[in-house]
Amino acid sequence: MKDNSRQNRQFKAPFHVYEKRLENIEKIIDELIQLSTENAIFIVEGKRDVQALKNLGIDGHFEIATQQSLSNFCESIAQLNEKVIILTDWDRRGNMLMLKMTKHFHSFGVNPDVRLRGQLVSIVQKEIKDVESLPTYVIKLRQLVGYSTTEGHFSE
Repeated sequence: MKDNSRQNRQFKAPFHVYEKRLENIEKIIDELIQLSTENAIFIVEGKRDVQALKNLGIDGHFEIATQQSLSNFCESIAQLNEKVIILTDWDRRGNMLMLKMTKHFHSFGVNPDVRLRGQLVSIVQKEIKDVESLPTYVIKLRQLVGYSTTEGHFSE
């Protein structure tokens, strides 16, 4: 109990809120893992985002959106005829990038999935602001709710 109150000081919401957050993040991770087995393309902003997703057990087809012109990038991805999942950060730059890519993809007849990104944003709220922080955040949640960090999908 004493240890739990010490950990609670690191968090701003009641304990049950973090239990629910962890449960919801685990569901999203499971869905992303499933999508990775279905040849979905995950679009991120950088190499650290790719590594973070791999640490979460998502070993799919990753593309980094910031390495060429956005129009050319989206066109080349659209030609692959695969499901596109946008997982940019939820800071100002990541939001703008997601909106621009969505517009470009629509012009090429592709409807990218931004639903999972939106769910993550709503779950983590202002606790973290980027994809690369997800593994550490999940570890903290697992420790807070009493899960071993060796349980679940990944190790950091």
